[in-house]
Amino acid sequence: MTQLRKVLSIQTGQPTSDGAGVQLTRVFGGPGVEQFDPFLMLDEFGSDKPDDYIAGFPPHPHRGFETVTYMLEGRMRHEDHMGNVGLLQGGGVQWMTAARGVIHSEMPEQEEGTLRGFQLWVNLPGKTKLSDPGYDDIQPERIPRLTTSAGVKVVVIAGHFDDGHVQQAGAVQRPDTEPQYFDFHMPAGSTIIPKVPEGHRVLLYVYEGELEVAGQPQKIGTRRMARLSESGEVQLHSESGARVLLIAGKPLGEPIVQYGPFVMNTREEIEQALRDFRDDRLTA
Repeated sequence: MTQLRKVLSIQTGQPTSDGAGVQLTRVFGGPGVEQFDPFLMLDEFGSDKPDDYIAGFPPHPHRGFETVTYMLEGRMRHEDHMGNVGLLQGGGVQWMTAARGVIHSEMPEQEEGTLRGFQLWVNLPGKTKLSDPGYDDIQPERIPRLTTSAGVKVVVIAGHFDDGHVQQAGAVQRPDTEPQYFDFHMPAGSTIIPKVPEGHRVLLYVYEGELEVAGQPQKIGTRRMARLSESGEVQLHSESGARVLLIAGKPLGEPIVQYGPFVMNTREEIEQALRDFRDDRLTA
């Protein structure tokens, strides 16, 4: 008999604001984040009201992790201290490795219309938290897209997708955390069985519709996220149709100490980050 992954918890995203007042849904982040290791935060932003997003995210620092911004609709302009300038648009991804330090801004490149997408924070292991920063502006045409035999459309952002019938490498491969990041567009009545390595943390965020996880009685509705057990097969079905993010990664098992935009392993390292930022040495 096939062993199935179990749903360990389901939670609902909470409305909040960030940056210069951008309205968003915080799916997870903050106290208790260790249960999502190696992931630190997931935000969903989406509005057709300019006042909800127009102020954007003016220049701000990061240290110790990676930020992944996936746009569904709209346009955001990235600029950072390294001289990188990127236009993030619908279907594109910005993958930024803050490591020892990045100061960047993300500002809407529009004054009307819908701005919609997600930002995921991925932790870095202690051995690379102070390594060189990096930035990749991944335009939509670089991101593989496929359709399974069951009619599920898959956007393969990171890792390797494999359902036993079709295999596809994503646009990004990362060491240590080995993240998988897929966007599933599931038509009504469809099923998908993506392979996920044993031991990987698996998070499922339903941003449209309703999802069923095989072997679990409770359905996962819109703007809810399920955390699965780390062993067994993932079987997903949607009777009415759904759009789902599957985010999986190898837990680091290291202490997580966070102060705002800095995520390190010890309090002393956080204090050093604050001193470096104060003394204009964060990106030195």
